[in-house]
Amino acid sequence: MLIEARDIVKTYSGHVALQGLNVDVEEGSVHGLLGPNGAGKTTFIRILNQMTRQDSGTLLFDGREISRDDIENIGYLPEERGLYKKMKVGEEAVYLARLRGLSRADALKRLKYWFDKFEIGEWWNKKVDELSKGMQQKVQFIVTVLHEPRLLILDEPFSGFDPINAEILKSEILQLRSKGSTILFSTHNMSSVEDVCDSITLIDKSRNVLQGKVSDIKQQYKQGHYSISFKGEPQDFATLQNVSVLQSSAKDGIANMTISADMSANELIRQLIERVELTEFRELLPSMNDIFINIVNEHKEFRNE
Repeated sequence: MLIEARDIVKTYSGHVALQGLNVDVEEGSVHGLLGPNGAGKTTFIRILNQMTRQDSGTLLFDGREISRDDIENIGYLPEERGLYKKMKVGEEAVYLARLRGLSRADALKRLKYWFDKFEIGEWWNKKVDELSKGMQQKVQFIVTVLHEPRLLILDEPFSGFDPINAEILKSEILQLRSKGSTILFSTHNMSSVEDVCDSITLIDKSRNVLQGKVSDIKQQYKQGHYSISFKGEPQDFATLQNVSVLQSSAKDGIANMTISADMSANELIRQLIERVELTEFRELLPSMNDIFINIVNEHKEFRNE
């Protein structure tokens, strides 16, 4: 594990921001840090960046307690952008790269690569405040990854991007992972979680309430929903045992159904092929958005009891 957080507690003037938080981030992965507003995500990110310290608990970076010396191995893209508005884009990018320890020659070489890759070379001599929010976000993403840190912390990285540029950024995140970067990805956009995250930690009211691989979590919360394509008569489904047919159409040859908890997919297939010609069979797993909403609501009901 690159990051291991154990029993992290942080309070501010009597307000509990984190209460016994545990987070594991595997090296070379994209880990989603999820939760409603006020859950404690930003506090944990500040602790990782050594902007503040936990009151108690252990935070390890690559197997040892994190320190300010580790900051050079971290790239941080905050939700609130921090570019100097009146500086020229190229001038500011070089300045920020130098702060990260790059020589001017290395900074210019790497910046040329990234500016060419994002096709933004013509912005070099423009002032930052001449750029749109999305354009500024591209520049800030570049200066975040420029020094090739081991850990990238991306807080709402798609904010301000249109769908095309959001897809470009997703592709870059996945490429960085393939090259060995570890990425902590904080977002409210659950569709992007499905696209890029290998694992997640869901925080609610200062505690983590769910953690694991995205694929395992979707399996854990599946509800026996299936979609089929068929040739035959939908009325034959009326005699299916322990099956609820949610939707069916003879014209389209499709149906959605749910099986009881003690029934297997193989048993559903066996019953179906006795009644219709089955041309496609697909399990419908819950979306991360559905899981997020259900768990947060369940946690709210539990707290109110």
